[in-house]
Formats: sequence, C-alpha cells, structure tokens
Amino acid sequence: MRVRQKLRQAVDSLYTGGQATAEEYTRLVLECVRAGDVDQAKRLQSHMDLHYFTPNDTFLHNRLLHFYAKSGRISDARNLFDKMPRRDVISWNAMLSACAKSGSIENLSHVFDQMPFRDSVSYNTVIAGLAGSGFSNKALRVFVRMNREGFEPTDYTHVSVLNACSRLLDLRKGKQIHGRIVVGNLGRNVFVWNALADMYAKGGEIDRARWLFDRMSNKNIVSWNSLICGYLKNGQPKKCIDLFQEMQIAGLKPDEVTVSSVLSAYFQSGLIHEASKVFGMIKNRDKVSWTAMIAGYAQNGKEEDALNLFSEMLLEGVKPDSFTISAVVSSCAKLASLCHGQVVHGKAILLGVDDDLLVSSALVDMYCKCGIIKDAWVVFSMMQSRNVVSWNAMIGGHAQNGLDLEVLALYVKMLQENIKPDSITFVAVLSACSHIGLIEEGRRYFDSITKDHALIPNLDHYACMINLLGRSGCMREAVDLIKTMPHEPNSFIWSTLLSVCARKGDIEHGEMAAKHLFELDPLNAGPYIMLSNMYAKCGRWEDVSSVRSLMKHKNVKKFAAYSWIEIDNEVHKFVADDRTHPETESIYAELSRLIKKLQEAGFMPDTKLVLHDVVEEEKFASICYHSEKLALAFGLIKKPHAKIPIRIMKNIRVCGDCHVFMKFVSKIIGRPITLRDSNRFHHFIDGSCSCKDYW
Repeated sequence: MRVRQKLRQAVDSLYTGGQATAEEYTRLVLECVRAGDVDQAKRLQSHMDLHYFTPNDTFLHNRLLHFYAKSGRISDARNLFDKMPRRDVISWNAMLSACAKSGSIENLSHVFDQMPFRDSVSYNTVIAGLAGSGFSNKALRVFVRMNREGFEPTDYTHVSVLNACSRLLDLRKGKQIHGRIVVGNLGRNVFVWNALADMYAKGGEIDRARWLFDRMSNKNIVSWNSLICGYLKNGQPKKCIDLFQEMQIAGLKPDEVTVSSVLSAYFQSGLIHEASKVFGMIKNRDKVSWTAMIAGYAQNGKEEDALNLFSEMLLEGVKPDSFTISAVVSSCAKLASLCHGQVVHGKAILLGVDDDLLVSSALVDMYCKCGIIKDAWVVFSMMQSRNVVSWNAMIGGHAQNGLDLEVLALYVKMLQENIKPDSITFVAVLSACSHIGLIEEGRRYFDSITKDHALIPNLDHYACMINLLGRSGCMREAVDLIKTMPHEPNSFIWSTLLSVCARKGDIEHGEMAAKHLFELDPLNAGPYIMLSNMYAKCGRWEDVSSVRSLMKHKNVKKFAAYSWIEIDNEVHKFVADDRTHPETESIYAELSRLIKKLQEAGFMPDTKLVLHDVVEEEKFASICYHSEKLALAFGLIKKPHAKIPIRIMKNIRVCGDCHVFMKFVSKIIGRPITLRDSNRFHHFIDGSCSCKDYW
C-alpha cells in the first residue's frame, strides 16, 4: 500500500513540475508495472501526451502496451497503439496479447492481418487466443500458416494446437502433430505431455493416454487430472477411482477438478458412502465439489439427501450456480415436492439464474412432474431460447398429465421451430398415441423415427408400440413385433406385454411374457404378482398357489405399495390398512364418513379386485383401506376448506377401485384431487379423470 502511495505522490509531482526526462518516465513506468498500478500508468501516459513527449525508441511505449494488455485494458492499449509514432514487432505482439486476453477474436484477427511483419510470438499469441476462445478450427489454420511461412513451433504452440484438437475430438490432426513433436525431438515439456494425454483421452484412446502418463517423469496435478477425467469420460469410473488412490499414495494434493471427477466416479459406480467420505475429507469445499455431490445424490435416488446437502451448502455461504440449481430442481421433480421446488425456483430468481437454459428446462420438468402444467407453461413461455431438452420436458410432462392431444400439437410446433426431435421426444409422442388409442398415428410416428429423422428406434419405442397395439386389440401384431424387432427383448419389453395382457385378460400371452421375465429378472416380484392376479381374476386358485410357491422357493420378496402426501412441508407416508400414524383414529373416522357418503351416492367398493380367496367381508375391509385412500382422508382433515387440489403420490399403479373412489370424492365434495402413480398423473375434477379411464 505504501509503495502505491509513494508512486502516486511521484506522479502527482510530475503534474506540478512540468515535463520529465525520458529516464524519469521510464523509471516511473517500470515502477507502475512492478506495483501493478495501471491507473498511475495511465496518468503517466496522459502526462507524456500533455507535454508532447516522444521517446527515442519503442521501449517505453511497448512496456505500457504490455502492461495494459496484461491488465485487460484493451481500449487503453488500442488508444496508445494508435498514437505510437513507431511500432516494431513487439508493439504489434503486445496489441495481439491485449485482444487475446479480452477475448476479442475479431480484433485479434484484424490486428494479425494488418501486421507488416510477424515472428513466432505473433503466431503463438494468435493460436493460443483462438484455441482458448473456442475457435479451434481457426487456430489450426493459423498453425498451418505458421509452418508454411517457415516459423518453428515451440512447446507453447504445440500445447495450444493439441488443446484445439482435443476440443474438436480430431484425433487424426492430433496424431499428426504428435508425429511432428516426436520427429523433431520436441515435447520434453510436461505441458506438452499433458496436452497429448488429454487429447488422446478425450478422443477415446484412453489406453494410449495412459501409456503417455506412465512415461511422464515429472507429473503435475494437471497430468493426474487429465487421466482421471479421461477415465470418467470413457465410462471407466473404477479406473478413475484407482488412479485417484495412486495419486494419494504419490503424495499429491487433489484440487477441485480432481475431487469433482472422483466424486462423479464413485456415484457412477454406486459407491455413495465412499463418495460421502471423500467429500467429508475436503477442508475447503468449493462450488464445484458441492455441486458434484448434490448431482450425485440426485442421480442415485438420494433426492432427500441432495436437498439436505443443498441447505448445508447455503448455510456455509457457498453460492450455487446454474448446475447446482438444476440438480436440486431435478431432485424436487423426482420427489414431486412442489413446496421445495417453488422455494428453489425463488432462490434461482434471487441468484439470477432462473433464465439459464439448464435451470429453465429443469423447472419445466419439475412443475410437470408435480402436476402443475400451468406453471410449467409460464416458465416455458418465458424462456429466451429452447433446446430439445426444454421441448422434451414440456412434451413429456403433458403426456404424463393426460394431455395427449396437446402432446401431438406441441410436437408439431417443435418441428416448426426447427428443433430436431430425439429418442426421448418419440417416447412421449408414442405414449400419447397409446393413451388415446391412436393406432394409425402411432404407426406413422414410429415409422418417421427412421424415415424422417434418421434415428434408430430403441427398446423404449418398441415398448410404446407394443402397448399401443396390445391395448388396441392387435395382440398378435404386438407379439409379432417383439419377434421381428432388431433388438433382443429385455425385461421392459416383456413387462409391457405382460401389463397389456393383464388388462386384456390374455392368459396365453401373459404366461409367455411372465416366463421370459422369470428368466431375465428372477427376483423381481412384479411379474409373479401380475400373473398371480390374472389367475385369481379367472378363479384359477391352484395356479395362484403355484405362483406363490414359486416366489417362496426363489425367495422373491414383495415390495410394499405405499402413498404419501405433503402437508405444511412435512411428508406423511401410508401403506394399506396402516395403523401407525399418530392420527390413525381420525383418519379412519374420516375415511368411513367418506365411504358412507359415497355409498349414498351410488358408489360400491369393487371387491372383485381383491384377488384373494377370502369371504366378502374381508374383501370389503381390504379394499377400503388402500394407502391412497388413507392419504386422501388425512389431506381432507388437514386442509378441509382449501380450494387447491389435494396432491397424493403412489409408488405403484393405482387400482381400479381407488380410481373410481377418487372420481366420486372429487364430485361429491367438489374438491380437485391430483394423484400421481407409477404410470402417470390422474387429475380428478368433478367426477372425471384426466386419463379418461385409460391408464
């Protein structure tokens, strides 16, 4: 501080004493450079201009130019450059440096083209500036020109052009440059080795990158990070973790790039506890490590942990960015937690990232998955730009919420805006056709995947077509499609067929689908239960007993069906015939009152849906206390007079009786009900459901 104060006093004295000598100006300029005081340097230049001082050579002006360039003061550099009576190659190079540092690629190219003479520094500055700003092809073209004009590339040049090849994923050019380095006996610099390893890793030749890495004699943190990130990008998270452990043994301290990659590798390997341990060892956690951890939780079914960690991040004063917010919003979407989602949306607005494409798309998805299409539309319509992810969130959200004709209209609008659909788009479109039985339209959309958009239909698309054909009464065609499709049918294909057979009562094809599922996924209880229920509907109790014995023999465990409801930021979970809730007595009293009121209006519980060989009274008791009915009763107790819908979530498909029950309740009490099951949203309003009884 005292140095800068003395420097200011020295410059002040110039303004009171008239013109200085060349030696005084030079001394003060060099002191400004050493002190990093660009403001006093600017005052010195003004003093020279005021007294029409012209130095005998370019040294003084060149030092000022370089100082302005280093400080990012491109306008000051340009102003001085234009006034200089004499310019040498150093002057021009300083101007190039200023343009490169400011990211002004247009000015960089313009200055370079105007240069009366160039040296290797000129070329290196331009190549590095272009490569660093993402203009990789231009950087490579200037590199070719440099060689053609006879300038010898340096290690600095090679690092820049190799980085350009990495960004372009152009291994062919990268290998040519590697060959030049080897032939010229260059590349002894660790930065060149790092650039080569990074280029091969990003280009998919991770083994060659490892070969280079193992032969580096003086590895630094960048060397380790290049390969750690490379293993992660090449789908080898275990090797990424192994290398991280080698790095720790070697005594190197990881940085934020290392930690972010390693956390992602642990999460990709399903090693959530190990990821938490690594995160816990970090002393100074930055935004990158927090975001990697939150995103990892969100991607591994630990959405509540992601939300809790986000709260910790805010408490520690770390400012989240758009990547953090989008991961947190995605967690809210998976939990269908509207309350938390709205809070995070508000935080995004305060941070100024709500209009970020990644965040906006996540918000659209969240509101759709919470059943609030109106709010999704508000976010979607305010987006300054949209990509295929944004459109997919909107199209898929409408499909989930039973707005199937709107799905097809949105798809047409997407094409009109020249957005190319992807495989996810067609899953939503074909699902919409299936929900409303548009068999011919579904066939046309399926054919267009290859014919109009040069994509290859995947198993999800075939599953949609099997569902559409089966539900439309074309079961034989659905089975033929499975036999003729180019993919080997997986458990999802056979589960889709089994589900359609269960709905249609097609025992023959249902048994075929179940047999395949018993082989592909022997410990999944779903196919056993579905086949058992099909037998029970037909009164084939011996076959029911046989399937249950098979489950017992294979030690197949049934998963619990449950529903949950969020009241005043607290989640309440229920299972069928649940007696564990603190307000059980009130809940059952409210449910009994509801059932009585509905029976007076003509509703009768459908005991045929109780697929057990028990007496009628037991069937009645069993079906009346399903988890979603208990959740509804609790919601009515806590919010008896509200006009907003009661929102209930269920982890499996809602049964037919509960579906009819919800329709009756919505009409009798005049209260909208939103129920999200494992298939879709059901919006019950005035006795009707958005799924049109087709789910």
